[in-house]
Amino acid sequence: MIFRRITQYFLMLLLAVFLVLFLVLPVFTVVEEGCQWGLIAEIFRSQVYCEGLLNSLAISLVTTGIVAVISLVLALVYDRYDFAGKEYCSMLMLLPMILPPFVGAIGFQQILGYYGVVNTILVNCGLDRIDFLGGEGKFWSVCIIEALHLYPVFYLNLITALGNIDPALSDAAANLGATPLQRFFRIKLPLLKSGFLAGGSIVMVWSFTELGTPLMFGFNRVTPVQVFNGLTELENNPLPYALVVVMLVISALIYIVMRKLLSTPAGTAAVKGSMGSRAVRLTGGKRFLPTLLFAGAALLTVLPHLALAGTAFSLKWYDSVLPQVFTLEHFDNALSNPLVLPSIVNSLRYSVLAMVIAVACGTLAALMSARWKLKGAWLIDLMSMLPLAIPGLVIAFGFLGMTSHYAWARAMFNPVENPLWLLATAYAVRRIPYVVRAVMAGLEQTPEELEFAARNFGAGPVRTLTKITFPLIGANLLVGGLFAFSFSMLEVSDSLILAQKSIFFPITKALLELSQILGSGPASASAFGVWAMAFLAVTLASAGILMGRKIGAIFKF
Repeated sequence: MIFRRITQYFLMLLLAVFLVLFLVLPVFTVVEEGCQWGLIAEIFRSQVYCEGLLNSLAISLVTTGIVAVISLVLALVYDRYDFAGKEYCSMLMLLPMILPPFVGAIGFQQILGYYGVVNTILVNCGLDRIDFLGGEGKFWSVCIIEALHLYPVFYLNLITALGNIDPALSDAAANLGATPLQRFFRIKLPLLKSGFLAGGSIVMVWSFTELGTPLMFGFNRVTPVQVFNGLTELENNPLPYALVVVMLVISALIYIVMRKLLSTPAGTAAVKGSMGSRAVRLTGGKRFLPTLLFAGAALLTVLPHLALAGTAFSLKWYDSVLPQVFTLEHFDNALSNPLVLPSIVNSLRYSVLAMVIAVACGTLAALMSARWKLKGAWLIDLMSMLPLAIPGLVIAFGFLGMTSHYAWARAMFNPVENPLWLLATAYAVRRIPYVVRAVMAGLEQTPEELEFAARNFGAGPVRTLTKITFPLIGANLLVGGLFAFSFSMLEVSDSLILAQKSIFFPITKALLELSQILGSGPASASAFGVWAMAFLAVTLASAGILMGRKIGAIFKF
């Protein structure tokens, strides 16, 4: 017993060291380098940098507003009614996540371009063309595509929050004469604050620090792109570090303000009672109306992906609604490009290693909190969830700073000679929260008495884990691993910042390079993106089947 406890605390110590070295230290490195009052003052004296911060904050607010409206309507309909095809709607809501928004931006340019789909429709209706991708149009295009990508995170959190509301509360209010609108605003909406906080915080921080989408649209007057463009002169100009520090502080303030506004007073939370949900069963033609709503939302969100596929398969798509000539030439060009096949191999290597690290660390963190009940395990759980609150751009910049400041980090993580461990570790740290929440969900659903019974029959702790616990939470381990692997394959911030030599480029860095080639570059990048889209679609579909509605717990912190 004593030996087992010592072993458990030793494992907790190892995990704590890992998180300190590869999560806390990178953030500390950025803060140490960039927290110089002279540099920060220079940022706020510069009209360009102030404009970038304001634009980034505006993108964050607008994107979150769009996401909140879409998600709330869909979540309320899903929770309130039983309708045709309801069991497939959670799968539909995962569709926007099958491709990073910066890749979908290639397809979106075909939809909103000056001679794209929307402008073609406007001209056919006798209206003038609109420059959606120039001037202020870039801002709205970035907001829309980010909102279409991020609303599943908000939606899944709202669905989970709705599932925790006792329907008896609404019934009691109705018996007292409250109208449906009064019941919504006085009962349901206040009890949804936890869902708004969990989903809204992630969406706001994510969209505030998103690098890929504005970079792909050429919207340079935003802070993430300004940080990225400053990498070339980082040795002589530490100003990008200061910009990252400012981003980190604003991201923290966003979460603090949202928590203050959306916190639920003690004693007001409601847990769903034994009566369960009372979804209204629709009959006749009405049962297809919610289905059409979800299908319409899904169609809208996959338009960039459909446009991406159309660009990949079309030889001519100019001033028309649909592609005019189809070809497989772009796939041949993509595969023959010297960047493509090596980038696939590189991403596989980085992502497999990241998955192993993330699953090992995430499983340990979940066991410490849910099973071993170690003193201090709450701190490990908190640290393991921090990557959801810390922008990926900050972590990526922190790893880059570590390789410059510490000899041991430069020896282990040389970004120029071989960034395998650098990228794999950076990917893994970002994905640990998904594994922790997936495994935690499995442990909470697994009766601990089964493990006690195994120990009573003489099974040791290792045998109990391998023969009882892990088989029972196998689906959750698989889901956590799938998320860690698939999102690592298409990680943006770490890939764009940490991969410096073309022979080490992962998929997303190769996509960016392809898209910037004049002529056939965007079409070749689209063909490459179609392969990535298909891969991630299969992964997310598998995760959705395994976890169902509980998949929303993965996106909580």
